[in-house]
Amino acid sequence: MFEILEHTADIGFRAWGPTAAKMFENAALALESIAFEMDGVEPREPYPMAVTGEDYESLLVNWLSEALYYMDARRILLRRFKVERIEPETVVGRGWGEPFDARRHQAKEIVKGVTYHQLKIERAGDVWRATVFLDV
Repeated sequence: MFEILEHTADIGFRAWGPTAAKMFENAALALESIAFEMDGVEPREPYPMAVTGEDYESLLVNWLSEALYYMDARRILLRRFKVERIEPETVVGRGWGEPFDARRHQAKEIVKGVTYHQLKIERAGDVWRATVFLDV
């Protein structure tokens, strides 16, 4: 439940879901699929994720930055996400994945960071939608 957006200098995506929690889950999956082919990633182990922020925008940037931290610093690729609790200033959940294996995991883009550039979260009826651009 996401689509990739083309941009002149960066790459972005639009993620959506019936709840804010599902939108956060889909946004994290979009980030991972921009960086790696997801077909070879197995959701073997759970990894805790918890972030704070001042509003939904900062929560989403911090949530995605946490997923990026697992990818870059810990060399863990995450294939599935579950937000267990979302509050005005906190998101708690898990990502399931496995350690990076160069024989099985194919890199696509090097994602350097999650930006606030053109970041937008909106709710239209029963759909939560986020537009996010990444520094690549």
